Amino acid sequence: MPLLTLATFLPILGGLALMALPNRSDRVAHGMSIVATGLVFLITLVIWSRGIVPSGFAQIEEIAWIPAIGASFRLGLDGLSLSLVLLTSLLFFLSAIYSARISERAPSYVVLMLMLETAALGTFMALDGLLFYVFFEVSLVGMYFMIAGWGYEERQRAALMFFLYTFLGSLPLLLAIIGLYLSSGTFDMRAWIDAPPLTGLAAMLALIAMLFTFAVKIPAFPVHTWLPAAHVQAPTAGSVILAGVMLKFGTYGLVRFALQMTPEAFAQAGQVVLAFGVVSALYGAFAALAQTDLKRMIAYTSVNHMGYVVIGVAVAALSVDPQIRVIALDGATLQMISHGLVTGALFFLIGMLQDRAHTREVCDFGGLLGSVPWLGWAFILSAFASLGLPGLAHFPAEFQVFLATLNTAPWAIVAILAIVVTAGLYLRAIAAVFLGERNEKWALMPDLDRREMLVIVPLLILTILVGVAPSWLLNIIHTTMASLSF
Repeated sequence: MPLLTLATFLPILGGLALMALPNRSDRVAHGMSIVATGLVFLITLVIWSRGIVPSGFAQIEEIAWIPAIGASFRLGLDGLSLSLVLLTSLLFFLSAIYSARISERAPSYVVLMLMLETAALGTFMALDGLLFYVFFEVSLVGMYFMIAGWGYEERQRAALMFFLYTFLGSLPLLLAIIGLYLSSGTFDMRAWIDAPPLTGLAAMLALIAMLFTFAVKIPAFPVHTWLPAAHVQAPTAGSVILAGVMLKFGTYGLVRFALQMTPEAFAQAGQVVLAFGVVSALYGAFAALAQTDLKRMIAYTSVNHMGYVVIGVAVAALSVDPQIRVIALDGATLQMISHGLVTGALFFLIGMLQDRAHTREVCDFGGLLGSVPWLGWAFILSAFASLGLPGLAHFPAEFQVFLATLNTAPWAIVAILAIVVTAGLYLRAIAAVFLGERNEKWALMPDLDRREMLVIVPLLILTILVGVAPSWLLNIIHTTMASLSF
């Protein structure tokens, strides 16, 4: 059974089935969303059980698509893509459960969410350059309408900024893909990885194009300015998907395209990329420190954490020691997954808080831990994970990135200062919102209900599990990273 194809297209088929129903009530729409995303999550667990190969791609599914130009519908997995596919299916399933509260044009919302899941899974599993670009671009449409249709006060402006930045930013990638095709005569990404077709100036130009596209998507400083507005104005599930899944398009592309398809050019430009990663990590932390809106604060910490991923990939490109390369890439990939779990939980919790209080301003709260202990302790645990506390998800990822960095480019270890700043901003937020004297305005605020617990608890369990025993996840990642040659 072609499980990869089934997992990719089941969501959009569910959306089309919903559109065909004569009775598209809110209850039916959300039920369809939960069933479709739940089935996809189960399918990805079966895909995980089938395993991957020590080198190259496994579970290949291929059929001719546009034979005249050598383009095929081609899907496959390695440790990098499998870990991101598992994260994607989990976050969409939890987002569907959380979104069951939405009553405004629910069927349309569900169709957009299911289309987004198809685009996201296709992006991570595509092994054809043209197919990858199609999935990559379709995701922009779904997120644009989700922000514009179900966001907050300034949603139209934020959606337009998101679309323009990411759409225009992706055009250089298309040029790079065309260059790879003209040099190789195929869109097969496996061929581009096994024998990079571009060399010299052509490879460097392609790398620059890729870096620009993926820097916008990550986003890295200074092309990050679309992110805070998009996160703040997006509905809660949209923020979770944007941070937990779509930002990973950029870091995934950084490894899959830039590092694997133009390795020599990346090694030459590695110090520049590393510098941008360091600046992004520091800038994101200090910018988050200046925020009073909880959601905007978390948005800027995403710039910070994605900066660590950029540092890890750049160190892998620069290092001449194969063991250090593997440590850097293991840490960078684990950081992608841990960021999805931790930041996804934080955005869910802030959304739940906003649903109750209709504000996200830190100064409006105080002493909430007495009123909503489950929400408060869940936020505190997620915040501790985000600041890199040992025993929680970010620590093993960031430790490996900084270990490899110290060995390869000691000057870049200055990025570790961002951890101190992040710790300060989270401790300040926890003290202002949940501790201290209770604001009686929120004395009767309801705590998490069963649906909300069902959304948050799995993410908290995984946050602890990845922090305490990361080997089960690192085994997936390491299988691929240890076999990469560049």
